[in-house]
Amino acid sequence: MIFDKNNWYIERMVVGELMVNAYIVVWQPTKDAVVIDPAGEAELILDRIKELEVNVTAIINTHGHGDHIGGNREMIEATGKQLMIGKLDAEMLIDAKVNMSANYGIPVTSPPADVLLEEGDKINVGDGVLKVFHTPGHSPGSVILIGDGFVIVGDLLFADSIGRTDFPGGSIELLLSMVREKVFTLGDNYLVLPGHGQETTVGYEKKNNPFLRPGMRFQF
Repeated sequence: MIFDKNNWYIERMVVGELMVNAYIVVWQPTKDAVVIDPAGEAELILDRIKELEVNVTAIINTHGHGDHIGGNREMIEATGKQLMIGKLDAEMLIDAKVNMSANYGIPVTSPPADVLLEEGDKINVGDGVLKVFHTPGHSPGSVILIGDGFVIVGDLLFADSIGRTDFPGGSIELLLSMVREKVFTLGDNYLVLPGHGQETTVGYEKKNNPFLRPGMRFQF
């Protein structure tokens, strides 16, 4: 467990060869849940869902790179629930070259998305709501999901670091602006849940992230 307040309960499971953070996000009053970035080892995620006795209502990818989508097919087959992803990353799900997994000799594909997410969308989890913000920079269709007191950021932002921008469709300038405009405008106490590594907070990253401290300039 990494978050348990405001009726939300969140668990992180580190899965796949690239150690991606998969999240089980639960609205506790109704025991409804969404699974975010089931990157692999779907059986482990499904076993934990059974242990928690929650009802999965959707599967969500923060973006379409191959390391974040490897468990989609098994999750869909086991739950029968809809798959959601940012509109501009939809093609990545079905093309291993576009999601770059083919480049590493381990081609990964997923069933196509049922729901294409855009800025301003809201995902209901029980009576709770996750707000969708489009945050390109790491990938063209990356999205973040904001709940009450937490934000799930995919590979946009990490503890003391940021997502790679040297992939097709990436942009360091755009990524930094998205972090400043859509993450740093949240309260300093908001928990930041990244796609890899440990959680952090908005306030900590404002003060300490070497890529984002006021006045810092990087050349890439």
